[in-house]
Amino acid sequence: GVKNGRIAAIGNLAAKSADSTIDAANRVVTPGFIDVHTHVEGAVELNPMGANYLLDGVTTIVTGNCGGSRVDLKTWFEKLETIKLGLNLATLIGHNSVRSEVMGAANRLANDEEIAKMQALVDKAMQDGAVGFSTGLIYIPGTYSDTREVVALGRAAGKYNAVYASHMRDEGAKVKDAITEAVTVGREAGLRVQISHFKIDTPRLWGSSKDSIALVEEFRKQGVDVVVDQYPYDHSSTNLAITLPSWALADNPKAVEERLKSPETRQRVATEMKQRLAELGHKDYSYAIVANYGADPALNGKNISEINKAAGRQATLDNEVETILQMIVKGGAQMVYHSMGMEDVERILRYPNTAIASDGGIREFGSGMPHPRSYGTNARVLAEFVRVRGTLTLEDAIRRMTSLPARTFRFNDRGLLRVGFAADLLIFDPAKVKDLSTYPDPHHYSEGFDHVFVNGVAVVNEGKLNENRPGRILRHNAE
Repeated sequence: GVKNGRIAAIGNLAAKSADSTIDAANRVVTPGFIDVHTHVEGAVELNPMGANYLLDGVTTIVTGNCGGSRVDLKTWFEKLETIKLGLNLATLIGHNSVRSEVMGAANRLANDEEIAKMQALVDKAMQDGAVGFSTGLIYIPGTYSDTREVVALGRAAGKYNAVYASHMRDEGAKVKDAITEAVTVGREAGLRVQISHFKIDTPRLWGSSKDSIALVEEFRKQGVDVVVDQYPYDHSSTNLAITLPSWALADNPKAVEERLKSPETRQRVATEMKQRLAELGHKDYSYAIVANYGADPALNGKNISEINKAAGRQATLDNEVETILQMIVKGGAQMVYHSMGMEDVERILRYPNTAIASDGGIREFGSGMPHPRSYGTNARVLAEFVRVRGTLTLEDAIRRMTSLPARTFRFNDRGLLRVGFAADLLIFDPAKVKDLSTYPDPHHYSEGFDHVFVNGVAVVNEGKLNENRPGRILRHNAE
């Protein structure tokens, strides 16, 4: 039974009366899913309902991941509360955003004065309700920092019994060093550690996830509170600029453009790009597919090799690099990368301390060619990895979507079916849930989540979204 947004009773309530009842025969009732790795900063204001998440069973999202967040959270939260959201939202405070505020995109280490300014911004964000601190150490400007800086900023969040969520410095050849750095930050700053989108993104190292998992488990045995999250796909998604060396991206887009006008610099960039490609184990850029290219949306869905050929250039690696550099100067693009092996994806999914998280965003239906994870992450786990492959039991899959992330992020009244807890609820037939979003045809909502409740209010009835927006801002709980 649900009353005033809370679970009021659990059990045989046949003798009780209610304003409305739902026949859940042959269906399961679970807590609403909690997706702790999203990026919704811009989109949530344009599409506050969050339809693609609600129809995938998600009732709570955590944004501000990979070091990118709003910095003035008080103002932002007030704006979102005025707009009203379809689902609950919490945020981390992002290292890259804080560093940009204090230092721009300067390619150097921070001095003590700059660290103090950044710490003050982190502290203010935590007071305003951030649930933790995030880094994206492959992105500018965070990639220019050292561990000392990250620990110092982490300590500003550590006073609040919070989470450190890290897109680590490496997810390939140096992944063990990166895991160790993430754990070091957590240990020294007094933060629980959430390793984001845990993966092996280097084809020549596919299969080595067993070693990464063993290292995480070793740190857990030492008493470190460290867990990981994962989306159940073998393609990743991030920007095109990630293919360039980080030094080439410093300062601002105009500086990047000027840098690339120098033949010597352009050649150095190209050389390093080809070296990086070889290290990853790719022979060309056919693994890099355009998701959203503002300068020419007609190229959405095509890979770099195809775009290079369509421009009338020979199919050489040098020409593909040149294609990328021309796209960067025109504003860059959001990409989808085929960078993982399914053996690793499945092994990481089986690891008991892996939460399910999309690394997606709120999508404008029909816009671009986004990664299907924004539409189908949870349905894919339940359909493909529970029902078809049997990788997980239904109960264990639900745990990874609910109580595991709720514990890590201290959403102390969510993630379980318990009297007094917030009534974020799902009713569905596990035999019918399925994801419909694919790489070539991504704009399809998941099917099968018949009823979705957020804070006791129905937002999905018999599989159909309504217009209710009962979501709340979940400010940090320091207990």
